[in-house]
Amino acid sequence: MSGQVTIPQDIRRRLGIESGSEVDFVVDGDAVRLVRCVEGKGKDPVEHMRGRCLSMTTDEIMALTRSEA
Repeated sequence: MSGQVTIPQDIRRRLGIESGSEVDFVVDGDAVRLVRCVEGKGKDPVEHMRGRCLSMTTDEIMALTRSEA
């Protein structure tokens, strides 16, 4: 899922975040850390998409591809 958040200017400057930059939120106990995504650094595309696309089981996806749904 994607969305928009407002990040204070001083934090954006410190992290090198510009308008349209991608960031991740990492839950750390009772806190959330903001992590700047670095493009082109060999990020695993599967890991990047994990939990973002579908909330379906493998059987449900297979049924859709076979028109059994």
